[in-house]
Amino acid sequence: MPPDDRREVGSEFHWEPAVIAPSPDSPLPQRFELFATGCGALCMLVRQLAPWGRLHVPSFFCMGVAEALSADAPITWYRHLPDGQGPRLTNLHAVPGDVVLAQNLFGRDEQEPWDAWMRAHPGVTVVEDHSHDPFGAWARASTAPYAVASLRKTLPLPDGGLLWSPRGLDLPRPSGPESPGAHLKLAAMLLKDAWLGGRAVPKEAFRALQQRGEHALLGSAGPASALTATVLPLLDVAGLRAASTRNAHALTEALAGRAGREWRILTGGPAGAAPFRVQLLCVSPAVRDALLAHLAGQGIFAPVHWRQDRGGWWSGDEAAADLADRILTVPVDHRCGPGEVRRVAEVLGAFAAAPAPA
Repeated sequence: MPPDDRREVGSEFHWEPAVIAPSPDSPLPQRFELFATGCGALCMLVRQLAPWGRLHVPSFFCMGVAEALSADAPITWYRHLPDGQGPRLTNLHAVPGDVVLAQNLFGRDEQEPWDAWMRAHPGVTVVEDHSHDPFGAWARASTAPYAVASLRKTLPLPDGGLLWSPRGLDLPRPSGPESPGAHLKLAAMLLKDAWLGGRAVPKEAFRALQQRGEHALLGSAGPASALTATVLPLLDVAGLRAASTRNAHALTEALAGRAGREWRILTGGPAGAAPFRVQLLCVSPAVRDALLAHLAGQGIFAPVHWRQDRGGWWSGDEAAADLADRILTVPVDHRCGPGEVRRVAEVLGAFAAAPAPA
């Protein structure tokens, strides 16, 4: 247990040798390519598929990735919101030759609607993004032409973008050398592990390495680092996924009845789903930002999925942008024990009990 002043929930992963526990039942696809980033894998795949028509992207999605993809394909948007209703496939006007990027948003979407849509549109290439649940039932039983997952969202690795074809189609290969960003991220992970153990490591030291590493990794289409390629098959993926799922359900249950006028919990998903953390939807952007600051003041670092700049690159879907202004993700992943989950619930409850920000 780290010292009290070093307890934190969320933020970047640290290096965890204890999660190396290989299983004879590997969750990895039989054949795959391992890139430095999921964005880089997607960009290389888009280039392989060219020339073709448009790329259809969900309106609630990472705008940085969508902007990177726009360099190689004309982008159009279809509505997919984190509201429990899934993608609006009637809003998806793809024609043969187009490519559609599907996603299992927050690990809460259903496979069958996409399978039915693909059967009805055999001339359209679908690429599934499983970054929020890379080794769940849908990812492992996918019938799509291609699938991708950014691994460092859910696994304690410095980099990694997994690309595979459930139909056995040819895959692009990574291009160029390993990204130096992975080495910076690994150094930061090691220093953070020492910091959590009470060593005399300035927090600013590994935070600076993390930030430099992320900047260097951004969109890299190079191969994953040697460490990621070596460690990935050895990770206790099932154990990590089960712990994160258990914590997400535990926090959701602990918050039942605590939501007030400031925020509500987003729930839903098929039976057996492994939700990606816990999402809260606030009543306004000001309340969301105040809640982010309240959590950070207690060492709970909640990311936002995903900001949309209406004055810059955005989906054009006002409903998606409005939700992006008001949502945050509470990061109760595999690193949390029951005590941390209870503490997060108490901190959120204290905010809910306070007067709402103006």
